[in-house]
Amino acid sequence: MSSSELLFWDAVDGIRETESRYRREAYGFVVAALGSTVQALPPERLADPVLRHLTGGELLLGVVRLARQEFGVLGPTVFREWGVLTGEDVGRIVFRLVECGELSARPEDTLADFGDFDLFGGLTADLEIGRLHVPRERRPRPHRGAGDPGAAH
Repeated sequence: MSSSELLFWDAVDGIRETESRYRREAYGFVVAALGSTVQALPPERLADPVLRHLTGGELLLGVVRLARQEFGVLGPTVFREWGVLTGEDVGRIVFRLVECGELSARPEDTLADFGDFDLFGGLTADLEIGRLHVPRERRPRPHRGAGDPGAAH
């Protein structure tokens, strides 16, 4: 682990000493989602520090995208385990990291930027959570013995 990673985790541990609402992993995941979301920006936006800044909504979409990639249908379970239940929870993590100098924010950035986002809806949209669908032609056929009423004689 690099010294900057160690400093980050020390900062997270410091946050959690005063407020243990969110699991340690949630902080790392939010920062990873921030990084992957920024890297996915178009080149012209990446080149400009002002345009590179993400809105709360953009970060939340990045959190959902990465969670779906990493956890699939288990995303909601993982986030519940971490104590992250709403978009506002993600915002609270971001602003705690801003307070300790691990992230930066603009004066116009607020916790309200994260408030109207359906985190669990994003984590579960269009995912097959129920039974696995097996096409009819691949389903096993019941074996019919000589004593079965539908068996050929």
